[in-house]
Amino acid sequence: MSEPHRSPADLPSVQGGRGPWLFGRTVDLAVFGGTTLVALVLASLGPDVRGGLDPEWSWIVGVMLVDVAHVWSTAFIVYLDPVEWKRRKALYVGVPLACFATGVALFAIGGALAFWRVVAYLAVFHFIRQQYGWVMLYRARNGEHDRAGRLLDSATIYLAALYPVVYWHAHLPRTFAWMKQGDFVVGVPAWLATSLGWVYVAVLAAYVARAFVQRPVSWGKHLVVATTAACWYVGIVATDGDYTFTVTNVFVHGIPYLALVYVYARNADREATSARAHPAGLGSWILQRGAIVFFASLWLVAYVEELIWDRAIWHDRSYLFGDGFEVGAATIVLVPLLATPQLAHYVLDAFLWRRRSNPRVGRLL
Repeated sequence: MSEPHRSPADLPSVQGGRGPWLFGRTVDLAVFGGTTLVALVLASLGPDVRGGLDPEWSWIVGVMLVDVAHVWSTAFIVYLDPVEWKRRKALYVGVPLACFATGVALFAIGGALAFWRVVAYLAVFHFIRQQYGWVMLYRARNGEHDRAGRLLDSATIYLAALYPVVYWHAHLPRTFAWMKQGDFVVGVPAWLATSLGWVYVAVLAAYVARAFVQRPVSWGKHLVVATTAACWYVGIVATDGDYTFTVTNVFVHGIPYLALVYVYARNADREATSARAHPAGLGSWILQRGAIVFFASLWLVAYVEELIWDRAIWHDRSYLFGDGFEVGAATIVLVPLLATPQLAHYVLDAFLWRRRSNPRVGRLL
């Protein structure tokens, strides 16, 4: 979830019976705190700590059932939402087409490395901005509109993610990559990461000091900051392995977003149904059958996407997807095409969670 900079007036205000929580105390603690707790426990028991090979389930659950599934969940609040689809049809048609065309051009001109490098940095930006977005939403729920507090909150959440990323760049090569090996630029000096680390410690100390005196207490915001700091540090700085990075960074990014989309899409469907504004479509049918059917539909689509990726491009998991085949020159078109849902998700997120561009967001959340 990418949350562009905006004034407090753009954000939903505290409303309803949830107080300062976004979804309610129990759900927020489970989605943010529970996910982090499970991720850190899994990391402590994993091969990056105890040695051994990465378990295959970590890719199946972390990448396919969480990361890829959360990308496709955007469809429920855009393409399967008749109200939203009708409201900005040109945008929702144009973004995937533009992403695909740009991807083909980038692949053709710069090759595979240039393509994956751009995708990797877009993903980093997207992951960091989502954490910033959660903090801004919690500030709005808690009625925080002071400039000094906003600046400190923003600096803290950005540094909680940026410091590990800069550390990563300063210690290449690592045994894991964001997309694939070589996607990050090499040559970042170690002193830059060290200096940024000390700035991070100072800002985090200021944030903690302010939290002790700030009233009312924004427990949800503190939870997001704490879980972000813990997971990004453990998954990138403290360890050096693909397994730990997956169970920390990917889980904590994808699971809260899936919860957000489910709540938003369900409320949008109930609003449309009560107003009888549109006939029920596929999205409505799925949402009305509950969370299990909602997630199962995303997992099915995620499996189909990864099946095509593996058979045509990666050829890594024949036990799960079957034997592969060679696509030859079609790679220049197929890779950008398969990456289009991911790229469109990054771009559309900047529009979906801004109240200026989506006046429904405050009401439906």
